[in-house]
Amino acid sequence: MGHQSPVTGHHSLTLGASQSLRALLSAAIAQLESAHVPSAALAAELLLMHALGRERAWLYTHPEKELDAETREKYFTLIAQRASGVPTQYLTGHQEFWGLEFEVTPDVLIPRPETEHVIEVALSRLGIEEDRDSPNRRAELRIADVGTGSGCIAVALAHELPEARIVATDISKAALKVARRNAASHGVAGRIELIECNLLDVAFRQSPVPSHQSLPFDLIVSNPPYIGRGEAATLPREVREHEPESALYGGEIGTEIYGPLIKQAAGVLKPGGILALELGHNSEEHVSLLLSTAEWTNVAITNDLAGIARVASARRNLK
Repeated sequence: MGHQSPVTGHHSLTLGASQSLRALLSAAIAQLESAHVPSAALAAELLLMHALGRERAWLYTHPEKELDAETREKYFTLIAQRASGVPTQYLTGHQEFWGLEFEVTPDVLIPRPETEHVIEVALSRLGIEEDRDSPNRRAELRIADVGTGSGCIAVALAHELPEARIVATDISKAALKVARRNAASHGVAGRIELIECNLLDVAFRQSPVPSHQSLPFDLIVSNPPYIGRGEAATLPREVREHEPESALYGGEIGTEIYGPLIKQAAGVLKPGGILALELGHNSEEHVSLLLSTAEWTNVAITNDLAGIARVASARRNLK
């Protein structure tokens, strides 16, 4: 079985070999493996589902289905792009997060499963149990999601908290457009206000927009940029070459954004309000120190499933 060139996009299967779905998938996996693409079989399968507009179950029940030339060409163009390093999610245009489907484009960071811990910690610290009928779920909370990107955290929280109103900020106008579409597709656009600004600057403007007069917040969440520019060479090429730099890098070291963010949060969280931040791999000690001041109490570090410190949370001091 020949392998497609990431440059030319052509494949020997188009020259007379079996055109069955099984054969095409096998050839695609081999090509991705030869390009050292991680999770090659999963990527090949997802891209085939995307090219066909079919669910996984359909693939498994139609292994001998023969594909037309146009679909084959579309599929192997996608495979060539993935082999060259383009993330699968940017090719399919979506990613699941918190059980919800989100549109993703190269303008936004691809949502990661680890970020779901931010939502888990936030809900837990708000006293919201898993029970869907928990009375705290109906509280009229005011929430800020700083650096919203695709809007995944803001939309997930709006989904969990039907009376909450959320301000979602980002410095990227293009990212906010994606977030707006995601909020609309999940029916929560009316409760999420998307604002182009740095961190929580909107809350400190001299003449705030009327809708911001109800500050302070009950909850502030963020998955901020936390990779150091000095670490860029260590990142997978999918991340380094394709995900937006403004969403990746928090400065030369990577921890620079936490100080300003925590300082601003202390100024706009109501007493007893909750802050929950995703941590970079080297930021636990730095962030813990920033939260060791008089403004904060009940500081906690939550590990992810791999045992890595993933979320720092704290309560705004009542004093």
